[in-house]
Amino acid sequence: MKLLLPSAFGVVMVAAAGYRADGPALAVAAAALIAVLLAGRLRPAGTAAVLLTVLTVVLAEPAPMFTAVAGLAATAFLVLRHGSAGTTAPTMFAAVGFAVLGTVGGVVPAQVPWLPLAAPLALLAGYLLALRPYLGGGVGE
Repeated sequence: MKLLLPSAFGVVMVAAAGYRADGPALAVAAAALIAVLLAGRLRPAGTAAVLLTVLTVVLAEPAPMFTAVAGLAATAFLVLRHGSAGTTAPTMFAAVGFAVLGTVGGVVPAQVPWLPLAAPLALLAGYLLALRPYLGGGVGE
């Protein structure tokens, strides 16, 4: 079971990225699938499988939903393959949240000319929100 579940997510990752791939993208997808199978013995092969899957997405240009499925499967694959405690609810919640936001951002056309100017401010706000638990004065606070 320790090898089966991560390998299943790895196969889903490669299949979603390589759906309707041809030419060089198909060759890279095949290499990613081989890396998924090798990842059971060699942990760095799991990272190589994800990087090859990203290259497959770049070359094959699948639909945004297939890319989101590949990203979610890649997250589960790496967490299960490299994590000692397995998946946690916050990890999967963050992965699904980012996949939904990325898919909505890729599918919904934005015709707002000032939106690129607001992106750095939104990034700064998110960064400060993430650092909020670590900000503070002394030990007693």
